[in-house]
Amino acid sequence: MTAQRQVDGKEVAEHNSCEKGVWIVVHGHVYDVTDFLDEHPGGAEIILRYAGMDATEEYEPIHPPDAIIDNLDPSKHIGALIPSTLPKPANSSPTPAPNSVAVVQKTTSATGEEEYVKPPLEEILSLHDFEAVARRTMSRRGWNYYSSGADDEITMRENHNAYHRVWFRPRILRNVGTVDYSTSILGFKSSMPVYITATALGKLGHPEGEVTLTRAAAKHNIIQMIPTLASCSFDEMVDAAVPGQVQFMQLYVNSDRSRTQKIIKHAAERGVKALFITVDAPQLGRREKDMRTKFEGAASAQQSQGGDNFKRDQGAARAISSFIDPSLNWSDLKELMDAAQGMKIILKGVQCWEDAVMAAEAGVDGVVLSNHGGRQLDFAPSPIAILPSVVSALTARGFMNNPLRPRFEIFVDGGVRRATDVLKAVALGATAVGIGRPMIYSMSTYGEEGVSKALQILKDEFEMNMRLLGAPTMADVVPSMVDISGLNAPSGSDTMYEANYERMLPVGVKAKL
Repeated sequence: MTAQRQVDGKEVAEHNSCEKGVWIVVHGHVYDVTDFLDEHPGGAEIILRYAGMDATEEYEPIHPPDAIIDNLDPSKHIGALIPSTLPKPANSSPTPAPNSVAVVQKTTSATGEEEYVKPPLEEILSLHDFEAVARRTMSRRGWNYYSSGADDEITMRENHNAYHRVWFRPRILRNVGTVDYSTSILGFKSSMPVYITATALGKLGHPEGEVTLTRAAAKHNIIQMIPTLASCSFDEMVDAAVPGQVQFMQLYVNSDRSRTQKIIKHAAERGVKALFITVDAPQLGRREKDMRTKFEGAASAQQSQGGDNFKRDQGAARAISSFIDPSLNWSDLKELMDAAQGMKIILKGVQCWEDAVMAAEAGVDGVVLSNHGGRQLDFAPSPIAILPSVVSALTARGFMNNPLRPRFEIFVDGGVRRATDVLKAVALGATAVGIGRPMIYSMSTYGEEGVSKALQILKDEFEMNMRLLGAPTMADVVPSMVDISGLNAPSGSDTMYEANYERMLPVGVKAKL
């Protein structure tokens, strides 16, 4: 932006329709978005809702800070809003910001409970506890986005429940005086076989967003995967890292491949070590809890009176994801691998052994067995359930446990709530496990201290459970330590997980706030 024109709020308010022009205010600056309406990935309707108004509250949780500057021609940057001149919308009433963190102890919760006393952090004992607090203190919008799964949410629940069907075979009389749960992930050291996997829109839970995850990961010497759809910018997260901190990046491939090439190039220049290409999302799944969020709240006066077709049934996920290329296929991998400039390449979202073998044959460095946290195809299998068949197929073809080949690595994510879950995955052949929702819940409820506490809980669980298992190091966590004979049998209920699970509601029935 060149000359900073001072713009009166009354002038902004007059530009509130396609006929008069659509101006919005973001972070105190005025932008003309009239010509951008059809290009906006989330559709024109959400912009029109804030025509002639301050859109910062809606914009901030779901966009990196510079998104509007990067996507608008400089001529559309009108100037700086003169403070306190923007008229208050006639039909508005004070509401809490959608990304606000609960700061009072007594609150009305997403469960409808009239009063909830938020416990102090020292009372949190497990990752389940963070989820319980998040459900009762987060905004409805944030909770619905983070907690929702696809369709009837069968796969989302099965991701966790499948771990209950893997049993340990502990060994005794082994020297476990010292336990070392550190490991190597794609050649990079990690204090435990866990990484913070990519989750979008961190500012829906905490005003600082994903940089809190960056700082906690540094403190505990684990790897953070930077999401494409973060609330913080890529550079903010890289800049928040300490010297030598390892970061990976999750990539959605854009239909405009030049933009994807630019993102990959920039990631390589900033020192990102691995690129996790998401391959399970040619279209975003129907996440009905998230979609229903858009029905909560009235349309603007312009839309109510002018008949604008404002669709509020798509949710946050659909609003930010329309750029993803559904034509991405195996023939595109070479182009992406060539662009990676030495970064490791992992395919994230593999859901059967055949595709894992094809990935290895294509020359990538590994795969993540993942169904997008149960947010894509309902009734897709849980990652832990297919892990044995994937390892067997890759081993039979010489891609694993073969000293003559570079190590091909398998990761899993989805449903993990305990270090015992991770140990089961490692015993069955995974290098490490990605944890997403629990990290976001701990961030949303207690900020950076919460994330740090969550990671320390996992470390304490690793130490205890490895001793009880008879495994002094991660190398001692081997297939013979688990029994998978019941892996395909029905699961029983889990009190902690089921207590936190919010059942889906039928149309017309809304959760109490």
